[in-house]
Amino acid sequence: MNVALVYPARLPAPLYGGTERVVWCLARELARMGHRVSLLAAPGSRCDFAEVVPVGPGDPIARSIPGDVDLVHLHVAPREPIGKPYLVTVHGNAEEAPLPHNAVFVSRRHAHRYGAECFVHNGLDWSEYGAVDLDRKREYFHFLGKAAWRVKNVKGAIQLARRCRRELKVLGGHRLNLRMGFRLTLTRWATFHGMVDDARKKEILSGSRGLLFPVRWHEPFGLSVIESLYFGAPVFGTPYGALPEIVTPEVGFLSASSDELLAAMREAGRYSPRRCHEYARDRFGSARMARDYLARYQAVLAGQALNATRPALRPTAERFLPWR
Repeated sequence: MNVALVYPARLPAPLYGGTERVVWCLARELARMGHRVSLLAAPGSRCDFAEVVPVGPGDPIARSIPGDVDLVHLHVAPREPIGKPYLVTVHGNAEEAPLPHNAVFVSRRHAHRYGAECFVHNGLDWSEYGAVDLDRKREYFHFLGKAAWRVKNVKGAIQLARRCRRELKVLGGHRLNLRMGFRLTLTRWATFHGMVDDARKKEILSGSRGLLFPVRWHEPFGLSVIESLYFGAPVFGTPYGALPEIVTPEVGFLSASSDELLAAMREAGRYSPRRCHEYARDRFGSARMARDYLARYQAVLAGQALNATRPALRPTAERFLPWR
């Protein structure tokens, strides 16, 4: 099959880049399976296993698609007729309404919020991460995500770490943040590491007692969750969005109660780093993701709609989900 993957950002991502990483891993896995892949990505992108076609964020996509492509897999909502069989993966809580029939979501609950049925869990190419030291001593907790987003609730994570009297290492945020207003976090219980590369992330996650993830929104998926599990760190978070699909009782604990999460954190040593690692490795690899997408590609090429109706985000009045 000849597939075009469309995401007008720079690939591979120079640092974290959640969606960029998923697109990259999917493209490489499809190429490994013998499919021909074109990457429509931002100028400056490079790739040794797929053809790169430069497209900027505002460029018309249809004119850039190679003529011999069988199917187009967009990772941004289409703004124009594509002219080829296509599907689009919705990675966030987008409010475009309605979306195409052939929209794919990244978790069951994510799809449900749009009145849709079709979803594919994200997967990562674990071969990128190298060997994992599962016997390392674990003394602190970590937070991994865009700390400036209030829905990610880094404040709640810091409060949990303080009450547990353990250090919290924050990846993806700074102590002083001026991008979304003046925010200065003064506490001795948290150290801020900003945006880290893969080597630094691996070093920190390998020594962590667990990921603190008390999000206050409907998390579409949570790559930080499966990355943390892969490095042997259990997850302590809220039961929102995809988290109940991903975090089972053997690899973490979910609650909207800070008291209940704190009690679980104090027992973090009972979770097996090896079991967390094996669980993420076996369930959330890029090969499984690619196989799932190939099944959707075949359905689209056969003229089937992936969803019975055009998905649209169901309205809600809540800005922040409960946290106590």
